[in-house]
Amino acid sequence: MGNRNHKKEEEMTVELELEDGVIVTCAVITILTVQNQDYIALLPLDENGENKDGEVWFYRYREDENDPDREPELTYIEDDGEYEIVADIFDEYLDNAEFDELVGEEES
Repeated sequence: MGNRNHKKEEEMTVELELEDGVIVTCAVITILTVQNQDYIALLPLDENGENKDGEVWFYRYREDENDPDREPELTYIEDDGEYEIVADIFDEYLDNAEFDELVGEEES
């Protein structure tokens, strides 16, 4: 178990259980903080570990400060306005992030 933190290059993933009981593995894109609330941006992956449609899911994210080893808590965002704010901040994050692997070699 001890070598979990050595491979930083490896994508972090979380498993989400949907309302219908289906478990979806998601790649963690980033954690955003909006108005003192943390949100997590997830890329849902299919059985092959790929995401074909580019859909991103946002959830409220809370770590237990008292117990860092506990699984973080992900909460569905009920409020559309709140979701929009997080989506906008995420778009800004994407604009500022250097996504070389997504952009490819198009720039000359």
